[in-house]
Amino acid sequence: MIDSKKLALIHIVKKELGLADADYRSILQKVCGVSSAKDLDDRLFRRLMGYFARSNYYRINNQGLTFRQKMYIKGLKEQAGWDERHFSNFLKKYYEKDKVDLLSKQEASNVINALKNITKHRKNPQLPE
Repeated sequence: MIDSKKLALIHIVKKELGLADADYRSILQKVCGVSSAKDLDDRLFRRLMGYFARSNYYRINNQGLTFRQKMYIKGLKEQAGWDERHFSNFLKKYYEKDKVDLLSKQEASNVINALKNITKHRKNPQLPE
């Protein structure tokens, strides 16, 4: 049986990907041979997450932005203490985009690196620029 944290993660991914319940259940059956995520074990959980990672469901746009990149950016933005307005201004200034969903895969990688550096410098302001 799958633990509650992994089950919660599956449902978060389902919601973030905007999967209808019928589509979600079809994927569970096709990929793992079960009708409910509660019936997954660790091996089947990894198989399901791997499927999402490789599938078009996991792509946010045609430029290759992945769900994983989007969630990572969201976490880094929170670590940096930025609100939506500040972050939107950052995207407009440096990437000429007004939201994460419009970034290419490469642009998202650049945003991730920039946010990592910003958070690192906030934690240790003595680091050289």
